[in-house]
Amino acid sequence: MKIIVEKWGLFGIFLLLSMGIIAGCGTQEQSSEDKAVATQNEKKNESKEQFPVTITDDANQEVTIEEEPETIVSIQASNTEIAFALGLGDKIIGVSDYDNYPPEVEKIEKVGAQDINAELVLSLLPDMALVTDYHYKTHPDVLQKFEEAGIEVIVVGSATSFEDVYSKIEMIGEATGSKTEAKEIVTDMKERLQTIKDKAAAANVDKKKVWVEVSPAPDIFTTGKNTFMHEMLESIQAVNAAEDQDGWVKMTEEEIVKLNPDVIITTYGYYVDNPTSGVLKREGWAEVPAIKSGNVFDVDSDTVTRPGPRLIEGVETLAELIYPKIFKQ
Repeated sequence: MKIIVEKWGLFGIFLLLSMGIIAGCGTQEQSSEDKAVATQNEKKNESKEQFPVTITDDANQEVTIEEEPETIVSIQASNTEIAFALGLGDKIIGVSDYDNYPPEVEKIEKVGAQDINAELVLSLLPDMALVTDYHYKTHPDVLQKFEEAGIEVIVVGSATSFEDVYSKIEMIGEATGSKTEAKEIVTDMKERLQTIKDKAAAANVDKKKVWVEVSPAPDIFTTGKNTFMHEMLESIQAVNAAEDQDGWVKMTEEEIVKLNPDVIITTYGYYVDNPTSGVLKREGWAEVPAIKSGNVFDVDSDTVTRPGPRLIEGVETLAELIYPKIFKQ
């Protein structure tokens, strides 16, 4: 009898300890869930405290937004990327016909591009519409209808530099109650860009001349000054072969060959099969340094031309391709 009692005594102690551990785990799980909910509520409260807010958009219009927008239409791919990066993906109910990132946009209603499907937007009746300066200049009547329907219209202008992009992110963040998220994105982009600049400067590299090709032969276009690609190349201590040009310009093959670039970057692999092979086989280009060394690469166009958060990825990719010994680890 004593043995049975002792056994049950030990079993009872083990049972109590087990129950305590299980209860403790349950408390921990509950505590984690509570913290997550509390964090979400805190963010919601912070967002609500930001309204009403008055911003000056890129059409120099003062727009007062009384309440945090719950539904948004974005009629520009870059604005959509910014909105998703800000954590607003679940609020986006309409995007442009050309939106392709992130993948979630494929399931969202397409509402036009340069020409807006006004009837569809009005039927969706979003709280806010993110439009472009092109829309502002060419479709003022459509935007007026949106405003009359109670839709807050925010004009987001074009961008040609990283500073421009930071400004767009911050403006959209303020208009949507996502100032904290906007600050985090901009800070991250700035820090990563500065890291690249510092690393390139410290390496004291022999500057490579880079030819950037944004459309294939026979109509070859490149990017000169006042473009993201130019700023990116400067950031990594490379030379833009078209630095004497401004904006997006067309050049002949004869003009390009004379530039003797060390590296050639193409950005049209999304619609041309094997673009690097096409460049390497061009007649009359055999003596170009980039062709002789095989330094011809295609990069994702959206990461080097689209004014959004992924531009920093474009810089990092270019750095690795152009100076692999310094940046590719």
